[in-house]
Amino acid sequence: MLIEQNLIELDLKAKNRDEAIEELSNMAFKAEKISSVEEFMNSVLEREKSYTTGVGNGIAIPHGKCDAVKEVTVVFGRSNCGIEWDSLDGKPVYLVFLLGIPTENAENTHLKILSQLSRKLMDENFVQTLKAASSKDEILYVLNEISK
Repeated sequence: MLIEQNLIELDLKAKNRDEAIEELSNMAFKAEKISSVEEFMNSVLEREKSYTTGVGNGIAIPHGKCDAVKEVTVVFGRSNCGIEWDSLDGKPVYLVFLLGIPTENAENTHLKILSQLSRKLMDENFVQTLKAASSKDEILYVLNEISK
């Protein structure tokens, strides 16, 4: 998995989808993974217009592909209150995986990461571990297990 400790937030402040995407995009910008929050957010929100990335079970996997993304990036955020997302099951989101994909290697990388992540997120124990983790190190360890 392409995640680092500075790309993990255990207490998102966002109350809705757009705020969550902005909060996580700002983290990616500070970590120098993207060159423009605005351009990246536009690509993510454009994607959301066609189909919600709130996949159910309290999980959302928003993603954007654009030239502002410097390298494939995953930003993880956890909300303790729940975020209104217009999810497929109509319930709030607690775990958000924001994927940033550079335009030049969009298709293969994007599908590979989504596939690996989706498979793991079907495992209820994996999801519960993410919800219960008390530190960024614990989240990092669990998420890095995905790509093994």
